[in-house]
Amino acid sequence: MKRAVIMGATSGMGNRVAQLLAERGWRLGVAGRREDNLKSLQQKYPQNIVYEVIDINEDDAPNKLNSLIEKLGGMDTYFHVSGVGSQNRELEPQIEIMTTKTNVVGFTRMVTAAFNYFKERNNGTGHIAVISSIAGVKGLSHAPSYSATKSFDNTYIQALAQLAHSQKLHIKFTDIRPGFVDTPLLDTVKHHYPMLMDVEYVAPKIVKAIEKQKRSLIIDWRYRILVFFWKLIPNCLWERMKI
Repeated sequence: MKRAVIMGATSGMGNRVAQLLAERGWRLGVAGRREDNLKSLQQKYPQNIVYEVIDINEDDAPNKLNSLIEKLGGMDTYFHVSGVGSQNRELEPQIEIMTTKTNVVGFTRMVTAAFNYFKERNNGTGHIAVISSIAGVKGLSHAPSYSATKSFDNTYIQALAQLAHSQKLHIKFTDIRPGFVDTPLLDTVKHHYPMLMDVEYVAPKIVKAIEKQKRSLIIDWRYRILVFFWKLIPNCLWERMKI
C-alpha cells in the first residue's frame, strides 16, 4: 500500500486529491490548520486516513510532520499543497511579507524535513511533489510576492533534485504548475480570472502526475501554450506590458 503525506489537505486541490488517492487505495496522512476539515476527511475514509494539525509557519511543524509519519507507519510520498496568494497592486507590505513567509519559509521548512526523512530514515528513497504555479515563470505586477515565491519553489525543487542525484539518493521530484484554479485561494467574486479551471478537472491530473512521478506538469494545454509564449518575451518588453 502506497503511503503519502498531504500538507494542505483542508480544502481545494489538496482536499480533493486526498479523496481521490484514498479511493485508489492509498494510505494517507493529511495535515493543515483546520482540524474540523481534517476530521471530516478521516471520518469519510477511516481505513485510509490519519491526520495531524500542522501550521507550516510554526517552528514545531517538522516535529509534527514526524508525528504524522509515525501514525501513518512511514511515508513514500510527500505532497506539499500549502500556500497563500493574492492580488496586491497597492503593494501592501503585510500581504507581501505573509506570502513570502508561507510560500518560501514555510515551504522550505517542510520540504527540507521531507527530504531529510527520505535521506536518513527511508534508505534514501522517496518522492516529493509540490504545487507551484505558472506564475513562477515571469514576475506578475498584480501579484509580486506570489510570482516571486513560486519562482523560488520551482528553483528550490530543481536544486534538491540535483542534490539528491549528487548524493546518490533515489528521491524523485514532481513540480505541478497549475494556472488559475477555482479554490478558496482565489477571490473569484472580487477578481476576474481568465481560463479559470475547476478543481474536479485539475485534481485527477495531479493524481496521475503523482502516481507516475512525473518530473513537472503544467495544467492544461492552454496554459502550456501561454507559458511557451511568455518565455519568448524579452524582459525589456515584459516589464512594459500591462497584465
